[in-house]
Amino acid sequence: MKGRVFSGARPTGRQHIGNYLGAIQNYVKLQEEHECIYCIVDIHALISMEDVTQMQGNIREMALDWLAAGLDPQRSILFVQSHVPQVMELHTLLSMVTPLGWLLRVPTFKEKARMQPDNVNYGLVGYPVLQTADIVLYKADTVPVGEDQLSHLELAREIVRRFNNLFGPVFPEPQTKLTTYPLVLGLDGMSKMSKSLNNHIELAATPEETERRIMSAFTDPARRYRSDPGHPDVCNIYTLHSFYNPDQRDLIAEQCRSAAIGCVDCKKLLAKGINRALEPFRERRAAITIDYVEEVLADGAGRAGVIAKETLREVKGKMCLL
Repeated sequence: MKGRVFSGARPTGRQHIGNYLGAIQNYVKLQEEHECIYCIVDIHALISMEDVTQMQGNIREMALDWLAAGLDPQRSILFVQSHVPQVMELHTLLSMVTPLGWLLRVPTFKEKARMQPDNVNYGLVGYPVLQTADIVLYKADTVPVGEDQLSHLELAREIVRRFNNLFGPVFPEPQTKLTTYPLVLGLDGMSKMSKSLNNHIELAATPEETERRIMSAFTDPARRYRSDPGHPDVCNIYTLHSFYNPDQRDLIAEQCRSAAIGCVDCKKLLAKGINRALEPFRERRAAITIDYVEEVLADGAGRAGVIAKETLREVKGKMCLL
């Protein structure tokens, strides 16, 4: 019997190559051996989002990229978090058994509170409870995470254990599936690739736009002149060659160190490699209609809702609410 995977991501609109290398490609691979449930977590986004006018557009663009990248609605359930409202009810019920101290010790809460000191809302504190509800509402037994997210899943496991001890077994304890999430630096060469920092390359960008953005990227900080030997080990552009020009990587490093090619040449090679790799994705994306995206999300919400209703009925029964 296939295990059930759950993963969610905030609706950030068009995805970039960091999103793909860090998460989306793993989502696609997991479909081969698991029953997968992938959720666009719009409620979570409200915790720090002040302008919600872009929400629906961001959801559609994100779903478009996921589908074009290979998420298959025949093999996976793809839906929007708020379209299955049982998650909010389960969030409330789980909050009754979650000690406040557990939530206040979460490193992410402390970090977010520092970042938005004027908006330390209840949702920010209760984020891990809603995250747990996301997972256990569908009785997922596996959650793909990077090492930096292990503490979040361990808290979900603690909440599950406490609930099961108090009311009887309902939820499986979700297990971690450590996946390779490479740190993809942005075009500034210093920070993680991010739309908020405008240092990203969108998957759906045109070839011309992709090349323009790459040509603006910072490269080898120790190389001042074209005739200077390069240092590929400290150049972010060279790191990206590992993903998009793997067959040429060693040759590029050799030519860089000997100054046979300069940083401009290196960037042009990278742009060519990225555009070649993304051409099939862009063709698939152009063929997907918004109507189809809406159909997929509606169908996914319906399928997820069947699971959610049964789980909530079981939970209420255990808590003597029926």
